Amino acid sequence: MPRGRVFPAFAVIFVIVLFILFPACKGRVSKMAVKPPPAPTPEEVPTPPTAHPLGLPVEPDPRYARIDSVARQEITAEGLPGAVILVGHQGKIVYRKAFGYRSLVPQQVPMTEDTIFDLASLTKVVATTNAVMQLVDAGAIDLNAPVSKYLPEFKGNGKGQITIKHLLTHTSGLRAEVSECGWTGYEGAISAIAGDHPINQPGTCFKYSDANFITLGEVVHRVSHMPLNVYCQEKIFKPLGMRHTAFIPPGSWQTLIAPTDYQQNRLRWGDVSDPTAHRMGGVAGNAGVFSTADDLAILVQMLLNGGSYEGRRILSAKAVATMTKPYYIPGSSTQRGLGWDMESPYSKGFNAAFCKGSFGHTGYTGTSIWVDPCSKTFLIILTSRLHPNGRGQVTQLRARVASAVAAAAQMGPPARVDLWNPLEVAMAGHGASDTPDRVQPGIEVLAQSSFAALKGKKIGVITNCSGIDANRRSTVNLLRSAPGVNLRAIFSPEHGLSGKLDEKVASCIDANSGLPVYSLYGRVNKPTGEMLRGLDALVYDIQDVGIRYYTYITTMAYAMEAAASAGLDFIVLDRPDPITASLVQGPMMDRTMKSFISYYPLPLRYGMTPGELAKLFNREAGINAKLEVIPMKGYRREAWFDQTRLPWVDPSPNLRTLNQCVLYGGVGVVESANLSVGRGTSTPFEVVGAPWISGQRLADYLQRRKIPGVSIEPVTFVPRSDRCGGKSCQGVRLRLVDRNNFDAPEFGIELASALYNLYPGKFDFGNTLSMIGSREVLQAVRSGEDPRQIRQKYQPELANFMKKRQNYLLY
Repeated sequence: MPRGRVFPAFAVIFVIVLFILFPACKGRVSKMAVKPPPAPTPEEVPTPPTAHPLGLPVEPDPRYARIDSVARQEITAEGLPGAVILVGHQGKIVYRKAFGYRSLVPQQVPMTEDTIFDLASLTKVVATTNAVMQLVDAGAIDLNAPVSKYLPEFKGNGKGQITIKHLLTHTSGLRAEVSECGWTGYEGAISAIAGDHPINQPGTCFKYSDANFITLGEVVHRVSHMPLNVYCQEKIFKPLGMRHTAFIPPGSWQTLIAPTDYQQNRLRWGDVSDPTAHRMGGVAGNAGVFSTADDLAILVQMLLNGGSYEGRRILSAKAVATMTKPYYIPGSSTQRGLGWDMESPYSKGFNAAFCKGSFGHTGYTGTSIWVDPCSKTFLIILTSRLHPNGRGQVTQLRARVASAVAAAAQMGPPARVDLWNPLEVAMAGHGASDTPDRVQPGIEVLAQSSFAALKGKKIGVITNCSGIDANRRSTVNLLRSAPGVNLRAIFSPEHGLSGKLDEKVASCIDANSGLPVYSLYGRVNKPTGEMLRGLDALVYDIQDVGIRYYTYITTMAYAMEAAASAGLDFIVLDRPDPITASLVQGPMMDRTMKSFISYYPLPLRYGMTPGELAKLFNREAGINAKLEVIPMKGYRREAWFDQTRLPWVDPSPNLRTLNQCVLYGGVGVVESANLSVGRGTSTPFEVVGAPWISGQRLADYLQRRKIPGVSIEPVTFVPRSDRCGGKSCQGVRLRLVDRNNFDAPEFGIELASALYNLYPGKFDFGNTLSMIGSREVLQAVRSGEDPRQIRQKYQPELANFMKKRQNYLLY
């Protein structure tokens, strides 16, 4: 019976009668009597009057629409009954949808967004970790104190050195499960853990263990003098307005709960599925909480807010920061927060999609939370994968939905970090992981070889702010400090060394190194003999954007020509094609169109890394430089930049996100025309307009074209500068909804065709030919041909290029 509560005699008689008349209730009634007691009537907890009915404002964003098809495919493929998926971004719910069925037996019931799920191990972070950190805030628990300070019986059998932090990071050395034999009930489990021996020395390795969090649950009980379930209800769930979150859910919730599987010939439906938590009576630090996606969204938003929600502080900002920073595990690539997972064997699907510093957790029943604090985005996936036969899987659903969310939210560290400013670099955040599944760019591979290719040489480096390693150390600084390497000069491309200049750039002296910085986008575009005097080699390390008319690849080719003429070695430190190196799209450049924005006949989107392009240029353009490419490690051609787990740096002032890079391959086609492509706004290449355009008319026209991968809506904007600066422009806003199915060059042709057809006397192509690169294509647009037919015409040339390209691929 709950301590401190007295039941009147008639209530006791009523329970006995139920017990006798309804044997099916025995398990539930007897379980309710096991210590610790259930929390008081969570279904009666009112939503605070200031809260939205769902906790957070709901503003669906079409960029997340791709989740629909991914979820349906994987729910079917992985044998799941259904799922609820919720995405939060910048304090709003931008995606919230139910799929499939809540239950298949005893009858089919459709899934709804308010379905209540057995969270399984999400209990560790939803309940137990937050409870512990609240008590740390209160000064009642010391993270570095031995557990035996709070549980004296825990001291024996080699456990005296185990601290609270060891339990939270799964480095205690305790076995994964509570010993199977010789115990019953809640107190029996605590006694079994106290009597056990560690199987590893505390603090020496990572071993995920339910015993750790069962112990922490009892620490909360002893310190607060409240059982874990009561504590969490009173101190966490109720203050946050989490109306359908509780250990041991009340019977009135039954119709909303997703059942799990059959155990001992009985369908688990409102009873915790975890065997240990079930034996303990339904309340344990490792499992037992039931909740909804909406309630979990409130809790996660509280963490993103630094511990408060709707004016109610649950945790201090310091506690949240302490919980969610990485703790490195000795001798392992695993990183854990306190309670939270960051990088481990359990989180690979999320790690591949979300940026460094993100955190989350998974549950055995098919539940998961993942949080990206950089972009203030979170993903909640709730399934009952065990229903009804225990065979459902959720791995691919998690990974593919995470990838779709990361693509839509544009995960990545904050852009615009000045990588030539040591203070900004120091403030940029934690260092990156060195785990094998992270892409290692050429500069890191070179460093691993002790800079063997450059030993004993006097070198110049062609680079800018994007030339960094995964820890944001600049290539310039790495080469300066490399033993046996003599860095003599720096060369900068368009936008200068900082990547922030949108004008012609003068040569200068680098204030940090004292080295000359020769601009290759000013008086000259190619290194001169004077600039190269005394050098043995040129090193190229710049992050490209994968579009033909972006000037960095021409700078590389010109520098290769100069190196070949001077007899210098040319070393390319390879980097990813951020818009994937697997997709090849758009018309081929005419050979007669060679210029600074079109060095060699390539398709508009060429699907190659800088190193691969250097190899192609060197042979096909007859440069014949003494070329060496230092390839990346761990790179996959189909990877988008946000899947490489490398830090994002704006490649130029008006390309600030990966989505903008993707759109640039289409919107950039009309950039030379008499309109604005969003330069001088916060969303360059995401808007197109002019004072003479009707936004609604253009949007309607393009929407009727049913262009895959992008949503289009009318917009009015005023560029601060550049073309149309200070003038009100109507046009369209573009939102990527499926980047894998978006053909940017074809969209550029669609856009040019729409403007020409709708505004024949007002739309001026300008120098659009230089961007498209094909006279035939431009003439077809002028002739009114359907863009889809135009696309078909250049496919044979594209196929020939892909055959040639195959000879130079490294990955």
